[in-house]
Amino acid sequence: MDKTGTAGSNILIIDDEKIILDLTSIILKNRGYNVLTASDAGTGFSIIESEKPELVLLDYMMPGIDGLTALKEIRLRFPETYVIMFTGKGSEEIAVELMKAGASDYILKPFNNQDLADRIAGVLKIRDVELRNLELLAERERLLKEIEAWNVELEARVREKTEALQQAQAENVQTEKLATLGYLSAGMAHEVRNPLNSITLFVQLLKGGLEEKEKQEYISRILKEVDRIDNILSKLLNASKRPRYELKDVHIDRLIDQTLEIFAPQIERNGIQVIRDYRTAPPAIQADPSEIEQIFTNLFLNSIYEMAHGGTLTVHLDCGESGIFTKVSDTGRGIPKKDLPNIFDPFFTSKSGGSGLGLSVVLRIVKTYKGRIEVEETSDAGTTFRIFLPFTS
Repeated sequence: MDKTGTAGSNILIIDDEKIILDLTSIILKNRGYNVLTASDAGTGFSIIESEKPELVLLDYMMPGIDGLTALKEIRLRFPETYVIMFTGKGSEEIAVELMKAGASDYILKPFNNQDLADRIAGVLKIRDVELRNLELLAERERLLKEIEAWNVELEARVREKTEALQQAQAENVQTEKLATLGYLSAGMAHEVRNPLNSITLFVQLLKGGLEEKEKQEYISRILKEVDRIDNILSKLLNASKRPRYELKDVHIDRLIDQTLEIFAPQIERNGIQVIRDYRTAPPAIQADPSEIEQIFTNLFLNSIYEMAHGGTLTVHLDCGESGIFTKVSDTGRGIPKKDLPNIFDPFFTSKSGGSGLGLSVVLRIVKTYKGRIEVEETSDAGTTFRIFLPFTS
């Protein structure tokens, strides 16, 4: 740390007159300063660079590099070294010129010993105050940047917690919707299936007594529509209530391959390229194979529907410490922003003829295993669903 005040400070005298160097050195050493000397500016620059004196006494009139040029060079290269100019030409113009160039003071030759000492002590004190102010300003700037960084971090944390809270609220809403759907669908299945069974029975009796081929075709269509209603009821129940299940070791990578194989004809017909990006072969999880298969069946169905005229279906699979991460990406039209909050709602669909229960089933199954599903990104270049299934549910 720089010495402050007077005694002990390092002072460099640059003057081409030896008598001035010797005399000034004696005066300053007697007052406790550490004195360095140079007879020209070039030598002085080297001493300043190596010794870093607090103050330079610099002669205004020197051969080679003159005092004014040397002053400007010192203030540019060594801003913590202050300069007092010696000059034998005392004029207001020179004084103004020196002060503009960065001199802290100037002393006329010949000088009074006490006046020289007082001027040096004054400049050293000013230097100490100014450098301390610079340190404080730098510390203030550092603290402001630190506070700014804290604010950015705090805002990021608040944003993260807010998003997590919104996600939790959205999941609670979805859970309530599924619970309500379960209550309604259970009652509906009971109330609707009884008359459906009766309709099926009577229609089959009618079909047995009909000989006209056209009317038998009508009967077949009625039975087909009855089956369709029954399938809708089954989907309702699957979306809201877990059916009978059997836990087994399920290897996600193998199950995905098997599911993709089922869709091979549609994939080939639509001209879709399939990319399997399996980063790791994850260990088995305890799950019902048919439930896990339903997750990927519904996601693949949606992707294939969106790529009726070709595209790329990418399945990314990776394994972390706590579970398995899967991404299903397509290059379809993307999900409109206005639809994103509702895609997991029962009966919500943008497909013509769709039941709107596929993603509801996916959500119910993922939540059953204490996992997460979300739309990681969507645009007119496609959609990516991200699924996390923990090892322990």
